[in-house]
Amino acid sequence: MTQPAPPTFTLAALAEQLGAKLVGDGTRRMTGLATLRDAGPDQIAFLANLSYLKDLTSTRAGAVLLHPEHAGECPVDHLELDNPYLGFAQLSRLFDPFLARPTGGIHPSAVVAEDARVGERVEIGPQAVIESGVELGDEVVVGAGCVVGSRSRIGAGSRLHPNVTVCHGVVIGERAILHSGCVIGGDGFGFAHDGGRWHKIAQLGGVVMGDDVEVGSCSSIDRGALDDTVIGNDVKIDSQVQIAHNVRIGDHSALAGCVGIAGSTQVGRNCMLGGGVGLSGHLTICDGVQVTGMSLVTNSIHEPGIYSSGTGAMQNAQWRKNAVRFKQLDDIARRLARLEKRDQEG
Repeated sequence: MTQPAPPTFTLAALAEQLGAKLVGDGTRRMTGLATLRDAGPDQIAFLANLSYLKDLTSTRAGAVLLHPEHAGECPVDHLELDNPYLGFAQLSRLFDPFLARPTGGIHPSAVVAEDARVGERVEIGPQAVIESGVELGDEVVVGAGCVVGSRSRIGAGSRLHPNVTVCHGVVIGERAILHSGCVIGGDGFGFAHDGGRWHKIAQLGGVVMGDDVEVGSCSSIDRGALDDTVIGNDVKIDSQVQIAHNVRIGDHSALAGCVGIAGSTQVGRNCMLGGGVGLSGHLTICDGVQVTGMSLVTNSIHEPGIYSSGTGAMQNAQWRKNAVRFKQLDDIARRLARLEKRDQEG
């Protein structure tokens, strides 16, 4: 199960792969990617952020991926593409040795239930556990120390990095990427209080994830209490994210690190939640909403757009003064309303 060394590509092959216009020697071979500043003659660099335009004229890269408007400033061979950052994303997958197609194989120390259904070219690493009734699609990779709970299904081409836990009855689509330490299908935080102590509510639902989902390291997606927690297609979830029971996230949404979503909240399609965003429970966030980092959302959002809350950092002395004024806002608003009413009556 050793991964092969990354392949090399000619510029002509890369241009064809990207649908880019090649200017230069198509037979030149590239062995990897690097920044404009650090790339060598056998590496390809890219220019997507104009902050790095200053590095273009002095680059030693073998070639540069860039927008056509900057081609005249490039001193080396180049590939012209309208969206060079998207092109960079595509190239990064070509040069990543860990994305090579698995050759298959089960490590002798892995424990695989007799009734588990294992597809073609599946790799199962050391000390991994595949429980009863599990289904693994073709070319699934299960890293060292992973646990796949009973009756779970993992779609073709998905990859579990070492020490991922997929609990019982979880459904994961095709081409998913689960990073180390994430837990899919742990119990939701459900308890009833009798006035003296807490009583656990059994979490009877599961987790259903669509195709092309990525979950970062040490993130948790809880199973539903009755219905399933549902993650749509092409959803991207960063590290240390908490998604509570019965949350639903629409297709193509992205959640940055340390986002927390409370139970039964629904997030629409094509939404973006910045780092540290918190969503209260039982809310509805419509399609096309962007919430900026560290914002707290306590009410449903029914119109697409960009939303923010909180205050930016400032010197502590100024913040302390403002904090006092925050407490006075309600009184100030009432006094202003009385003055406006008196003015209108006068």
